Amino acid sequence: MKIKSAGRFLADGATSLFFPPICLGCRRIVAAGGTLCGSCWGEVHFLEQPWCAVSGVPFVMDMGEGAISPAVMASPPAYDRSRAAVAYDGAARRLAQSLKYQDRTDLAPWLARWMARAGREILADADMLVPVPLHRQRFLTRRFNQSAELARAVARISGVAFVPEAAIRIKKTVPQVGLKSKEREDNVRAAFKVPDRAAERVRDQHVCIVDDVYTTGATVAALATCLRKAGAREISVLTFARVLPGDFRRERPAPI
Repeated sequence: MKIKSAGRFLADGATSLFFPPICLGCRRIVAAGGTLCGSCWGEVHFLEQPWCAVSGVPFVMDMGEGAISPAVMASPPAYDRSRAAVAYDGAARRLAQSLKYQDRTDLAPWLARWMARAGREILADADMLVPVPLHRQRFLTRRFNQSAELARAVARISGVAFVPEAAIRIKKTVPQVGLKSKEREDNVRAAFKVPDRAAERVRDQHVCIVDDVYTTGATVAALATCLRKAGAREISVLTFARVLPGDFRRERPAPI
């Protein structure tokens, strides 16, 4: 046993020497794999309570348990609840873009840990995780769906079923980047469908939509509307990052 332990120690040491752990955000060498360097860590702004009970957007001050923001009251979303792990800025923005545009699928398990923490109340009673689907032509070009990679990783952590076949994208939409809010809504309107073979599984279930970044909410709203029509009882949204309307800074918890 001691010989085996010594061999494993030497092997781990050799691996660290030739393949040292690097920061997820900037690729500087760090002490342990799956972590951020001090500089990147200082740029991550976790979304913490107090927040709007529906949107998960932080309040500047505590408004009381179950408080809903004026924005949500004025324009209720198509889903029931939404949570995101971090604000879409700094190192978090680089992480999200690396996953999506640089084929960094290795990031998904690490980002999913933050998502599972942020969405623990949703995951506690969700029946399934449904990633925002890509159109088949986009999928063939990109070769992977970043939302599916995140949903699969969250499923492993939470034990909630990963059901990517629950919805498909039937409309070849243009990229949302650069579009204004109304243009985004028009772009994804009627873009999704629950296939007949999946309708029975979705009916009367709590469906949690998973995506990488929540910007205006147009995409998840279109998918939520589709799932609602198919009979979903409750619809939640869980994303890695969210674009916030203002500058929020929260005390950062220790990494998990």
